[in-house]
Amino acid sequence: MFHLITASLAAFALSLVLVPLCRTLARGYGFVATPRADRWHARPTALLGGVAIATTVLALHVTFIGVTGLPILLVAGLAMFAIGLIDDIVSLKPATKLVFEIAVASFLAFFGYRLGWVQSQTLDTLITVFWIVGLTNAFNLLDNMDGLCAGLAVVAGTGVLAALWLNGVAGPIAIHLALLTGAAAGFLVYNFNPASIFMGDSGSLFLGLNLSVMTLSSPSTAHVSSSLISIVAAPLLILLVPILDTTLVTVSRILAGRSAAQGGRDHSSHRLVAIGLSERSAVLVLWALGALGGLLGVSLKHYRGDLPSLVSAVFVIAAIIFGVYLAHVRVYAEDEATLQRAGRVTPLVVHFVYRRRIAEVLLDLCLTAIAYYSAYRLRFGNPGEFGGYFPQFLQSLPLVMGVQLVSLFAVGGYRGVWQYFGLMDGVTFAKGVGLGTLLNIAVLTYVYRFEAYSRGVFVIYAALLMLLLAGSRASFRLMSEFAHRRNQRGLRVVIYGAGDVAASAVRDILSRREGAYRMLGFILEDPSMERAQMQGYPVIGNYQALLGMVDEGGVDLVVITQLIDVERLEALRARCVDRGVSLERLHFRLDQLVAAS
Repeated sequence: MFHLITASLAAFALSLVLVPLCRTLARGYGFVATPRADRWHARPTALLGGVAIATTVLALHVTFIGVTGLPILLVAGLAMFAIGLIDDIVSLKPATKLVFEIAVASFLAFFGYRLGWVQSQTLDTLITVFWIVGLTNAFNLLDNMDGLCAGLAVVAGTGVLAALWLNGVAGPIAIHLALLTGAAAGFLVYNFNPASIFMGDSGSLFLGLNLSVMTLSSPSTAHVSSSLISIVAAPLLILLVPILDTTLVTVSRILAGRSAAQGGRDHSSHRLVAIGLSERSAVLVLWALGALGGLLGVSLKHYRGDLPSLVSAVFVIAAIIFGVYLAHVRVYAEDEATLQRAGRVTPLVVHFVYRRRIAEVLLDLCLTAIAYYSAYRLRFGNPGEFGGYFPQFLQSLPLVMGVQLVSLFAVGGYRGVWQYFGLMDGVTFAKGVGLGTLLNIAVLTYVYRFEAYSRGVFVIYAALLMLLLAGSRASFRLMSEFAHRRNQRGLRVVIYGAGDVAASAVRDILSRREGAYRMLGFILEDPSMERAQMQGYPVIGNYQALLGMVDEGGVDLVVITQLIDVERLEALRARCVDRGVSLERLHFRLDQLVAAS
């Protein structure tokens, strides 16, 4: 372990020295990324950070391991770095770059690097090439916001390194990974927001290739492949964020009629900023997601028991829901009607969108299975006891899933809209879960006389399923609320009033445009409400406190939702005009169009 820490610290230190030198070189020779409409950065920024990363890793690899250690990986890494550097200088076409990436991946596969997911050597070779090229480009696509790609490389590298070390692998492959992680961490010091240098394609392709290879088995590491690398879940979890972001971008661009290869401000990081998070917060959220995935990926193999598997299953489902939520964030200028008129949305895509309820049913199928299995594990915690009841679980699982889904359908569980999930939707799911649980008990009693089945299992099952269903449906609202409360960029809003109209005002204002408004709190005249909270927002004070906020420039928009004295209203209006503060009034009015006969 000590030599891995030493290697990582050496790479970190050397990278700290080389990055400023590369930054000066890039500025001197004009290798600078200029702002563009399809890029995020707003000012010219030096490139060639990838030169520092690759030089650090390759130089220290020779020092710590030697030229003969992992020669195939060295050649492949150098080749991918060269492809990226050429692209940084002369801008290769996407197809040209892809051809050379496939060539490098095929070179690695030829020399025995494999995923080992399937027994068929032919199929495994194809999957391996796809894995290398896919992850290499995933990290290339992630290089879209200050600190994102380098930070996730550090997170993923640490996760894979921990898995290798826990599995007893401390040879050249682990040392190389420690060097890679340390070099990326050193570069991150200069690349975190606000970045003074970008890694460019030379860095992102180099990092992506090396991290993809770290999850493969090779002739020199074949003895560890069966215990760590050959499983599917661990590498997928450790590298979940790059995979999720690439899938989100590719699918959303295809659905929007855009080329998947073109640049754009439609990545997961951009969407998080669009809903109100700062750049740093968006990057930190994705880092945290990557770290959690890495932790689960490592624990999945090295922790005995079913808990990591269950938590990982829930985590993957949550990550998919998170991706779907981000896909709903508007990032393209064209609306759907424009795209359809232009013929850029196929009937198949439109049909798929309108069949999103199918996805809900499939989700509930998975949640039902997870809840039922978890109920058995919680009820029969002893492995030997659980093994005795496992045949009953397996026998009844198809029945439980089928009855539960029919029950949810019968009570209207598939008619709601996730964005507007509320209390009554929760009541609907409670009815569905209750009905499904009772029907399952009745059917099992009729078919098997309920012999060898536990009533306690179904009590736990009902509670877990209700929690999972409500959590999944409320997730969109929870994520929106999280973004609204983290928003530090929008117009500052206070609401004068309380009650249902004020609650409607909060929803109306925050939904007008994602990230455009920042809710500060409420203004109330009731002294008993001082220091209280409404909908999670504080009661700031009374009318006098509002005038003080306007005078001090602490608010940008005041929304009145209740009756106010004319004299007070005029005084407030005058203050707002004088201070340049917007003043709005929200009220409901019903206009009779046809009188009842």
